[in-house]
Amino acid sequence: MHIGVIGATGTIGSRIVTEALDRGHQVTAFSRDVSSRQENRENIRWKQVDVTETGSVAAVLPGLDVLISGFGPGNAANDPADAVARAIADPGIYARAATALLTALEGFPRVRLIVVGGAASLELEPGRVFADSDELLHAAIDGFGLPREYAAALRGHGDALNLFRTSNRLWTYLSPAVEITPGERTGRFRIGGDQPVMDAEGRSRISAEDAAVAVLDEAEIPRFVQRRFTIGY
Repeated sequence: MHIGVIGATGTIGSRIVTEALDRGHQVTAFSRDVSSRQENRENIRWKQVDVTETGSVAAVLPGLDVLISGFGPGNAANDPADAVARAIADPGIYARAATALLTALEGFPRVRLIVVGGAASLELEPGRVFADSDELLHAAIDGFGLPREYAAALRGHGDALNLFRTSNRLWTYLSPAVEITPGERTGRFRIGGDQPVMDAEGRSRISAEDAAVAVLDEAEIPRFVQRRFTIGY
């Protein structure tokens, strides 16, 4: 398949690129700035795109089978503090990106979209979303050492998910585990729907490498078209 990856230099996006190449797919990697990018791997090319601009997204869609978006403001892999500051300053950017993606796909109805979003929109129980509880949300943010203003960005992911849920495009939304960090590629994890997958210690966690495995599994064999899913150990 020909797979496009937005946010290809990020923590998750870069691992999605590697996983796709390792599986023999052709990859077009998208970033805001590719002017200084050097690449020596086969079956990959780099292009610039602005995920918040419909025209920019539509221009790169021809020839793609699947578009994967790991978009985030800034680059959390290179400068996490800047990425957090950008998300706090503009939490509506996730909804704007969702709108641009969905609008661009209107002209390419056969291209599937997989979005890697946030975990705060997962449900604690049916009908009760994690982000609805200030206490739980602030506790999670404090645990990650982030400013509490970051709650607006976490809720911004939920706004984007709601936009996807009203669309008839071929979208899939992955809410990864609450704890997602670089780690080991095990290929062993559990899949859930709208509620987090917890391990024996009561933690919702996944490595970025295994998140990439889950995304490519979905790209190759779609199981969650027009649905959200989550993963965890």
